[in-house]
Amino acid sequence: MIKTIAVLGAGTMGHGIAHAAMTAGYQTRLFDISQAQLDLAVGQVMAILKKGVDLGKLSQEDCNATFDRLKATPSVADAVRNADVVIEAAPEKVDLKIALLAEVEAYAPADAVIASNTSALSITELAAALGNPGRMGGMHFFNPVHKMKLVEVVRALETTDAAIATMVDVAQRMGKETVLIRESPGFITSRINAMIGNEAFYMLQEGVASARDIDKALKLGLNHPMGPFELVDLVGLDTRLSILQYLHRTLGEKFRPCPLLEQHVKGGRLGRKVGKGVYDY
Repeated sequence: MIKTIAVLGAGTMGHGIAHAAMTAGYQTRLFDISQAQLDLAVGQVMAILKKGVDLGKLSQEDCNATFDRLKATPSVADAVRNADVVIEAAPEKVDLKIALLAEVEAYAPADAVIASNTSALSITELAAALGNPGRMGGMHFFNPVHKMKLVEVVRALETTDAAIATMVDVAQRMGKETVLIRESPGFITSRINAMIGNEAFYMLQEGVASARDIDKALKLGLNHPMGPFELVDLVGLDTRLSILQYLHRTLGEKFRPCPLLEQHVKGGRLGRKVGKGVYDY
């Protein structure tokens, strides 16, 4: 029985995954190398819980009990030592993730299931760094985690059926719907989203329409809940560029990043997290 989940990385996705784990009743360990980021993440989790109380969706007693299930720590060893499932949510850099997985293998139980929240990178490549790659797969959550219902569960080359079953069970206990994917660059959603967002930047670069009108057209004409520029500002332009660069390397020219997107990133326009992206905030 799964009792404890460790989440590695306290950024936008990490704190959201931690909140989902706590809400599902799991003892939750949240790791980040930065104490400042941990403090911010704990505050963000509390803000989500408090809003639930304010909206009448959560009692104060349940809020307190849920929050008590969270422990934030700057130590990987403390986070994973008793974990049944480890969900890695570190930045999208292969070397960083592999180094983190080496620490997980050193301190986590030998039978712990390990999942990566990567939106595009090869989980097979990450799992190859483990002595037992069969216990690793992908759990790709979506931002904001507490509102988005989907988790893409990804089977890498050697992922066992038992590991897949555990990941599906955890996601469902968190209140999520799952789809099962055989590993492929970008999975389902990142591959399609990257294509749409990149094409939107090419249209903006060519002067086809303004960013606001492109967003408006996709929302009203195609029933998208957010326009491509609103979405990329939420996700982060640097994150989107990194995904496109990976897809370009693995899937070819149709994913070549638009020069205008690259220019925005070079100019520090990374999205909502810095107060300016395609739009100013």
